[in-house]
Amino acid sequence: MTGRTPGTPPEPEEQRPSAGPPQVPAGFGPPPAPFEQRRGGPVGRRRTGRRRTAVLVGLTAALLAAGAGAYLAVRGGGAAGEDPAAAPSGTPSVDQGDGKGPGVGPHVYDPNAGIRPGEARVWLRDHEGEVAGGGASQYGPWRVGDVVVRATAAEFVAHAAADGKERWKLPLRTPMCGVPHAPSADGKLVVGVKESGSQSSHCTDLQQIDLTAGKAGWTVRVPAENDQDSALSFEMAIAGDTVAVARTAVMSGFSVTDGRKLFGTSKTNGCTPAAFAGGARLVALRHCFDRGDALAGGRSMVEELDPATGASRWHHTYEKDWTVGRVLSVDPLVVTAHHKDKKTWSVTAFAADGRVRSQSTPGFGVSGRCNGFGNSTGHQECYAAATDADTLYIGAGKPGKTLAVEDTHQVVAVDLDTGREKWRTAEQPKGRTMWPLAVQEGRVVVYVSPGSGQAASVISLAAADGSAQPVLQSPAVARGAEGVFYAHGIRLAWADGRVFLVNGRVYSPEPRKTTRAILSFGK
Repeated sequence: MTGRTPGTPPEPEEQRPSAGPPQVPAGFGPPPAPFEQRRGGPVGRRRTGRRRTAVLVGLTAALLAAGAGAYLAVRGGGAAGEDPAAAPSGTPSVDQGDGKGPGVGPHVYDPNAGIRPGEARVWLRDHEGEVAGGGASQYGPWRVGDVVVRATAAEFVAHAAADGKERWKLPLRTPMCGVPHAPSADGKLVVGVKESGSQSSHCTDLQQIDLTAGKAGWTVRVPAENDQDSALSFEMAIAGDTVAVARTAVMSGFSVTDGRKLFGTSKTNGCTPAAFAGGARLVALRHCFDRGDALAGGRSMVEELDPATGASRWHHTYEKDWTVGRVLSVDPLVVTAHHKDKKTWSVTAFAADGRVRSQSTPGFGVSGRCNGFGNSTGHQECYAAATDADTLYIGAGKPGKTLAVEDTHQVVAVDLDTGREKWRTAEQPKGRTMWPLAVQEGRVVVYVSPGSGQAASVISLAAADGSAQPVLQSPAVARGAEGVFYAHGIRLAWADGRVFLVNGRVYSPEPRKTTRAILSFGK
């Protein structure tokens, strides 16, 4: 089983080129650890004593009442620190969910085996198509109506949201070379496609995809804005009925509905468009060069555009040596950046008119996918952050040797008006990460990854103080499959009471090895 982005640790016995630590072995244990909020304080300080014990006992009982935890005897030892007597056992031929079992006959993997009352049923689908030897990036998940859609450069695949059954599959005429973070409100996605199937061919056209129907719509050629307008890929975003397209030093806007060109820029005025963020607003990320010093690094700029005309509404230029990393939210607008030399990163919240509400340099660490450190693409690809009007909720961990932290095992709430920390949850056991996905009815929905002998779960945190409640608990045996959706490349979505996980990279099927492509659980 594979399913990792470049640089992701390989699994045990995998023969692919890169090396790294093995995945956590399959195994089952108690329900997820409870959560305790903390106000302020440095990352890593643990609270102990009777109060914490009482909280642990109370929340554990609540989770058990919700049906958390299950046990099924299969091959594989327990995770480090588990009681050997409680470790699962069985024959070596049993598929533990990681995609390396025989997958036939009596050994077909069932992520719901041993499910207990109150636990959320899981569905799981593998990647079936042939891709290049190095694998293919996978995009999505996009929940539209009663389906959830994923895509590779070659095709789109829709599954029934409730049970994962394939609803439709749409091959692309030529490979995809640009994709927005999200479709329009009516389920239309516009992607960039190459001129031909050659690896060296340029990104030249736009293709509309109706995700609700599984059909291809209009196709248009992107007209050149100047003599240097040529690109191997597009940076794209959708805001309202506009799809914005950035490539080498120029940008254009087109109607999502019919493909009409709405605007274009042939001159950069010293600030080249690098990427967009879309949704409720259209935000451009630019790099501005120092006209007086050609060797200088320049400065990053954040700019809001009118989606209909491309005209600038306001812009904010960062200090020298700061690079914009991610747009965590567009409404309210929250942007992270990191410094070229200093070991620090920042969070900036903007008012509707572009004024800076707050700017802070947090004392906690986050994934490189959320501050952009070591990860320069996908400027809306932080899947561990959610906002409401006044607060940012982000997956966090102890600061490390670099600005990219692997273990984001708690959630920190940041006041967008002051930049100060409001509260933080207690740390999860090593190997478990927390991914804030949405804010609904005054509570923060958080995905908690499997680890330390526990299967994945969903909890909610009170926006006011971080107090936790269980929402969903997947069956214990599902941990094996959930564990190969690696944090380095996983893409997540929360919609209508279900969580959807898409692996960031998929590979061609092999004998006794397959890629887990998409997984979901809910009620």
